Amino acid sequence: MSKIQLYSAKACPYAHRTRLVLGEKGIDFEYTEIDLQNKPEWFSSISKYGKVPALRHGENEVYESAIINEYINDVFPEPALLPKDAGYRAIARIWIDYANTKFSSAFGKLLRGKTDEEQAQGRQELNEAILFIENEALAKRSGDGAYWFGENISLVDLTFYPWFERIPTLEHYRNYTIPTIAYPQSQG
Repeated sequence: MSKIQLYSAKACPYAHRTRLVLGEKGIDFEYTEIDLQNKPEWFSSISKYGKVPALRHGENEVYESAIINEYINDVFPEPALLPKDAGYRAIARIWIDYANTKFSSAFGKLLRGKTDEEQAQGRQELNEAILFIENEALAKRSGDGAYWFGENISLVDLTFYPWFERIPTLEHYRNYTIPTIAYPQSQG
């Protein structure tokens, strides 16, 4: 089988996801760093959107991190990074979509907000997103396991991880603090 060629940018959280998936799968790949401020002209022939990550594997050229990650999981099935059960796979895809639409948008709004009002809106949306994740996903799905679906890491974990890793950036530049989660006390 042909080697994977990954076109990426170290600073990009979306590209970071794909590097994590490749690492989790133990897949060797060739890496090409793309300067996002000065993209080479040839890059648009691989990534039609002009974004990273992009992947070339044999005759296949794939772009968009969530799609690349599912492609890698399909072509290299072990270890599986999506649940075997179709219902749980659907739930995993819903959370990946949530990361791509709600969570990353709120994160970006807070980080890149130019006015106090834009930053306040981003802060509120990010707080709501984190509380939603904690209450609707981690508290209900992970059980005693360390990962989204319990004991095994999944594409969902790897999708959110780059954003969670970048929270110190918000702490530094936007004085952001993760909201405190109030858990009901058990009565015994």
